[in-house]
Amino acid sequence: MAFLITHFYEGGTAEQYEAVVDAVHPPGGLPAGQVYHAAGPTDGGWLVVAVWDSKGSFDRFLSETLIPALQKVKAGFAGPPQERSMEVANLLTA
Repeated sequence: MAFLITHFYEGGTAEQYEAVVDAVHPPGGLPAGQVYHAAGPTDGGWLVVAVWDSKGSFDRFLSETLIPALQKVKAGFAGPPQERSMEVANLLTA
């Protein structure tokens, strides 16, 4: 079942986002298992939305890629995000 996750970084900027994405996404593509990615500025910070093919794919990305990379990225976000997630009950695409 598809899995959606959002991360809101209070005070986050485009530069911080780009530093993190450059460290965790393959050039010109998405990590294995990620099927949708959107990000941008919103009131008070930066919002990232991702849809994964499963929660397991996200959990692997989190433990094997994202957390280790965040420990090395110097220009990334200042702290942990506000996170929300859900199992996707209905996913429509164009």
